[in-house]
Amino acid sequence: MTEQKLNALVLPGYQNSGAGHWQTRWEALDPGFVRVQMPDWDHPSRDAWCRTLDAAVAVAEAPVVFAAHSLGCLTTAFWVSQYASDAQLAKVAGALLVAVPDPTGAHFPSDATGFAPVPLTRLPFPTIVVSSSDDPYGGVAFSQTCANSWGSRWVGLCSRGHINADSGLGDWDEGRSWLASLLASR
Repeated sequence: MTEQKLNALVLPGYQNSGAGHWQTRWEALDPGFVRVQMPDWDHPSRDAWCRTLDAAVAVAEAPVVFAAHSLGCLTTAFWVSQYASDAQLAKVAGALLVAVPDPTGAHFPSDATGFAPVPLTRLPFPTIVVSSSDDPYGGVAFSQTCANSWGSRWVGLCSRGHINADSGLGDWDEGRSWLASLLASR
């Protein structure tokens, strides 16, 4: 059996993902990872981000997987529930949704608009939600609610903060394995 080429759309969150972030490291390791360049990283608008994701999926080679972090997770949920056509959804093999932020939480960026209430409907492709026990932007209970509603497998990490560059994950091989498992399950 031949291994399928990985086509991954990288969906960073608020203010993008910097040099030490696992998303950026994955892009450097594999040309199959392509960052979706949002129109304004510092003032996210749900509508603009979802339309940008829709355009990226339109030109992506199927099957595609999403490697989403933080606000990229909410963008995925809104895109599925309000923007994507059936043809677009059929191209997506799965999504790794890491550090889902709670838009009603105290630390959610005030200049991010349109991300509440979070759609809590089942996603039409396999997903894995990963959360940390001490994420200041989204608690375990919130991420478990999202995972249950979205039909996702939930994975909890101990004390990794917002699961970003400050978390010390390096290339985060475990996360890449989870992402690849979504493609393999198709």
